[in-house]
Amino acid sequence: MTRAAQPAPPPAISPSLRVLLVLAATVVVLAGVYFARSLIGPLALAIVLVVICEPVRRPLQRRGWPRWTGTTAVILLAYLVLAIMGVLLWVAGVQFAGLVSDYLDQLRGSLDDFLAWLQSVGLDQQATDAAASVLDPTALLRVVGSVGGTVIGVVTALFFVVSYIIFTAADAARYRDAERVFGAGRRPVLARIGRLNTGVRRYYVVNASFGAVVAIIDGLALWALGVPAPIVWAVLAFVTNFIPNIGFVLGLIPPAVLAFVVGGWPLLLAVIAIYCVVNVVLQVLVQPKFVSDAVDLSLTLSFFSVVFWTFVIGPLGAILSIPLTLFVRTLVLEGDPGSLWLRWLSGDRTATPASAARESLSDS
Repeated sequence: MTRAAQPAPPPAISPSLRVLLVLAATVVVLAGVYFARSLIGPLALAIVLVVICEPVRRPLQRRGWPRWTGTTAVILLAYLVLAIMGVLLWVAGVQFAGLVSDYLDQLRGSLDDFLAWLQSVGLDQQATDAAASVLDPTALLRVVGSVGGTVIGVVTALFFVVSYIIFTAADAARYRDAERVFGAGRRPVLARIGRLNTGVRRYYVVNASFGAVVAIIDGLALWALGVPAPIVWAVLAFVTNFIPNIGFVLGLIPPAVLAFVVGGWPLLLAVIAIYCVVNVVLQVLVQPKFVSDAVDLSLTLSFFSVVFWTFVIGPLGAILSIPLTLFVRTLVLEGDPGSLWLRWLSGDRTATPASAARESLSDS
């Protein structure tokens, strides 16, 4: 006589309660990151810079040079990248502030003409007041002041970034020995970290390449059209190219407004047309294919990550949004076999049942 199989015991925690606990823990962690963003933002930037510059260590190691030479090369290259970006942003910010002051009266006149046109086409007073509050030149001056405050905050954070780069570059040299020290037992974890670092490097290489092309074309076009300070807007186009999806709009608004001030509607429409053709072809049609191959993130998640990380850690979050999202996916999802579905939803094309089976065989 066979005994009936005992029913499986109920789970200790119901699925709905487990989801609520995960969400609660996520909120607590994100709140901590938000309140410590002045420390975490520079640390994230330093880590990304070291990851980008890390390959410069390899040829020195192949030649048998001491380890400290590779670490020094990584640090110096990271400082060079940081200095170049800082100088570009400083020059662009100073010239932008000067432009706003020089063209303040013309901005007011153009605003009055624009509001009169809105009323002539039948917009009510409430809509006209809303447009006036957005386009008010004094509001632009406040924006310039806030940009200046942001720049001061970034300069203050550079002290931490410079220090973090030294520490993370030195630790990166030590972490390269992890597989030799721990053997094959940690190989899957190290492989995930390697894929994360490769994805971050590819993402910034792709964005820097396309950003340089877009900046050169936009700058030459603005120079040919006679828009003041084309170099400023070229730098802005290059920097905003690192902000997924919405960077094109952020880089278009200032030169478009200035074109309207100095040239009226014809110059405004010409600038918008050139930006749309150049940026839509390169940034919307061509670049996403290369970015997708580099990082395997869905377009929806890429767009949401910009808004989310900007809210959590401030302006740096817009530029670091993709690496931070990749880090969270690597830390939370890639080590959990049950999260294959979530990884696939996030855009990871390697997250398939067949690849999971191969990973489990390699782990064993």
